Formats: sequence, C-alpha cells, structure tokens
Amino acid sequence: MSADFKQIAAREIEEFKTELRERFPGRDVEKITDEDLLREVMNTVGKPGRLGEHVKCVVSVSMLTEGWDANTVTHILGIRAFGTQLLCEQVVGRGLRRMSYSLNVEGHFDPEYAEVYGVPFSFIPCSGATPDPPPQVERTRVRALEERIDCEITFPRLLGYRYDIIDHELRYEFKKQAKLSLSSQDVPTITKNRPIVGAGSVHTLDELKEHREQEVAFNLAKLVVEKYFRQDGERHEGREEQHAFDADVQAWRFPQVLPIVRDWLRECLTLKDRAFPQMLLLTELAHDAADRIFLSIVEGTAKERILKPIYQPYDTVGTTRFVDFDTTKPVYSTDPAKCHISHVVADTNSWEQKMAQVLENMPQTVRYVKNHNLGFRIPYTINGEDRSYYPDFLVHLDDGHGPEPENVLNLIVEVSGLPKKDKQAKTATARTLWVPAVNNDGSFGRWAFVEISDPWDAQTTIQAMLDVSDGPDDRSN
Repeated sequence: MSADFKQIAAREIEEFKTELRERFPGRDVEKITDEDLLREVMNTVGKPGRLGEHVKCVVSVSMLTEGWDANTVTHILGIRAFGTQLLCEQVVGRGLRRMSYSLNVEGHFDPEYAEVYGVPFSFIPCSGATPDPPPQVERTRVRALEERIDCEITFPRLLGYRYDIIDHELRYEFKKQAKLSLSSQDVPTITKNRPIVGAGSVHTLDELKEHREQEVAFNLAKLVVEKYFRQDGERHEGREEQHAFDADVQAWRFPQVLPIVRDWLRECLTLKDRAFPQMLLLTELAHDAADRIFLSIVEGTAKERILKPIYQPYDTVGTTRFVDFDTTKPVYSTDPAKCHISHVVADTNSWEQKMAQVLENMPQTVRYVKNHNLGFRIPYTINGEDRSYYPDFLVHLDDGHGPEPENVLNLIVEVSGLPKKDKQAKTATARTLWVPAVNNDGSFGRWAFVEISDPWDAQTTIQAMLDVSDGPDDRSN
C-alpha cells in the first residue's frame, strides 16, 4: 500500500473511515492498517467512488475463490497448479458475474463472456467469445452527499392503520365484510402421505378439535386487544402465544372485547366441508378473524374513533442519508442547496426532470427528494391484497410556519401519468388514511398529499393547495 496510492485515494479512504465509524462506533478508525485498506480495495474493485474503483489488474499468489466478488472481471490467467477441479471452477466463477443487466430489444440479456487462459482451465468448455465487446451502458451513481446533510429528509415507515377508540364502552356492528367462511380450501383437514418405501399415513387436524371453543374465543379476544388496543400504536404480530399482556396494551379492554368475539363466532362464522371453529387457533386464520372483529368495532363506534398509524416496530424512521446505487435511467442533477441526493432518477424523459426543476425554483421549497430506492411507501389494499404505493417526491415546504424541520409542511407529491387500474386506490389511501393517520399521531410533523397531472403547471397546483386552508387535514387534494 504505497504512499502515492494513499494520496490519490485520500477522499475514498476518508469515506471508508466514515463508514467504519457508523458501523463500529467504538473503533478507532485512525488506527486502521494497510491490510484493512487493501481488504477494502479488493471488496470494491470497479465500484465508482470506492477505493477499488480504478483497479485494472489483480494478481493473487493464492486463488480467488469464494468470498471475493467483482462483476468487472473479464480475463483470468491461471499460472499455478490447482489441487482440485472445484477450486478451478471457483476461480472461473469470478468472471461469471454479469456487468450489465439491461435488457435488449428482445427482452433478454445480451451474452457476456470471460476470457480464461492457462493449462488448468483446459478442461472447461468454451461457448463463445467477445472479440469486440459493445460499449457498456452509461451508469450514473446516485447517492446521498455528506456535504448536503442539511437537506436530509426523514419520514415514518408504516405497516398499516388502526383506530383509537375514545369511548370507554365498545360497540359493534357486523356488516358483510365481517363474515368469514372456513373450509378445507383454507387449510387441508386431511393429508394422505404415500412414501415410496414403507407404510402410508394419514394426517388430520383432530388435535385442534380437542381444544374447547371457549379457548378459541379467549385467544381471539386477546389477539384483538394486543394487536389494536395499544398505547403506542405499534403492531405486534405473532404474539398470541404469550400468556401476559405487555405494559402498553389496554388490557382493561379484554372483558369488553370477549362478548363481541362470542357474538361474532355465533353470527358471522360459517363452517363448510368438515371445518370447525378450532381452526381459528391457526395463526393466519386467527389474524384474519381478529381484523374482521376489530373493523366491526370500528363500524359501531364511528363517532368516537381516531385514525392512527401502525409503525414498523424495528425500523420506524426512514432517511435519505443511506441512498447509494447505480442507475442507467435518465437523471437530473439536483440543486446542492435543496436536495440531499446527487440526482433525480427519472422514469420518463421529461416529467420527473421538470417536476424537480419546478420544486427547486419554488421559493417555498426548503428541501426535496425523489422517492427512488428511498424506501418510502404507503401500504394500501386492493381486491383484498396488501400492496405498497411509492409516491414520486417528498418535499419540505415553508408554508408560513418557518423553514425548520419541525415547522415545515411535509408534502407527498405524485406526478400522475397514464391512468392505471389501481391508481385511484393508491391516491385515495394516501389522502384518506396515510396523511390523516400520521397527522393525528403528530410525531412526524404536518403532512399533506397532492397529485400533479401537469408538471409544467405544478407550481400553480401546489400554491392553490397551500391557499385552501391553514389546517393540515384540508391539504390532501
């Protein structure tokens, strides 16, 4: 590790030290050895902006087997003996990583070849060669820049939505969506096993039938309370096996929920084809039943409910600071004063670029980011399936309350293209569930949603939304 190399790669070395500080807070990164730097060079061969970016040739006195991966390997020369064919194949594997995953006009990957030389490789069949490899598709590295940390944007990560019931007395109303049918279509009640050798066997769910139906009601009531009646709004899945409520669970709701569960089992549960109530002790069916029971409680307490978010329990807050990827899509270089990310990645040739330009020119824009590989999603449901909606932009607007992060209006911007089947379900969820739930919680400031159909008139649309009302609940048009 020469002094010249360290001087040339000074910026990359500092970035490597910064990464080590974040990964190992207690480590003294100023004492890293040349071996540590060399290991990082080998781990980042050909990766733009990293220590190994400019490495063109690797000479190994042992063998490049498992544990080292670089998709830029095009030539391998074997000049020493191999003990086994397996090791030889592992070395060849270094050249089998694809350099490009761009599809051709036929929708397939173009073939790529590695040139392998040396006596040890003579047994390997050759299927082709690339004498004149085509030029690689230009890639752009998109990443969060440390010098723009003041433009960082954070956002909540949600699993779903729930309702806080204000009234101490729970009421319910069983509607069509509360009904549930159990049959062998959901869970096989009999499974026959016929092995090639030995006697066959028949497996049934008779063990479940040994449980009392009273136990089914108690377990469902416990699951409803644990899942939805919590102080902090966190969703805790798969905890029906616990024998004690957590401290943040509204355990006093249990005596109210239990009679509702019994009525639901009597009025809404239909059994078909050898099904029986004890099948609701199975986790997936139990959660399905608990969801329907809670929605019935929500329907019965329409005036005394507050919509709240269900946050991801172990990754509640997302941020722009960890964005780092390569792309072959069109990009737009962002304003250093208004965007933490180096580029806006576009799915079209003009719409996203124009939207970014409009946001940068708006005096109300404090900071913004394109939601690409950012991880910001809005959970929604269509045709009974849980899906994720990824809006186009997140924007911090100064709507008169000040440019500080705790005072700005967090605006979700969707640039609408051609109408699609699920577009209405996505935008409706953003307006009527996500934004009200997060605003009611209050932990992440004020939020609003706007849909832009014409980026060239986006400033007028956003300004009109800001002029409608000073209340966050009216800014979701």
